[in-house]
Amino acid sequence: VKELMVFLDIAVFEIILAYLEKRDWKEAFFSVLPQRKGAVPLGEANDLSKHAPSEKEDEDNDSDNN
Repeated sequence: VKELMVFLDIAVFEIILAYLEKRDWKEAFFSVLPQRKGAVPLGEANDLSKHAPSEKEDEDNDSDNN
């Protein structure tokens, strides 16, 4: 739990620094947040389904990794 709190403290600090640099909260947040988490702005959340792999593609990818 302590490691998570340190990570969150660092992430918040990095977001604030990015905001001071970019002067845009959205840009700052998404430049710091790891892309692998798949975060998207709330207004763009519906567009995610257009870019997400279908269940069939997901199954194909899973079988390739075994």
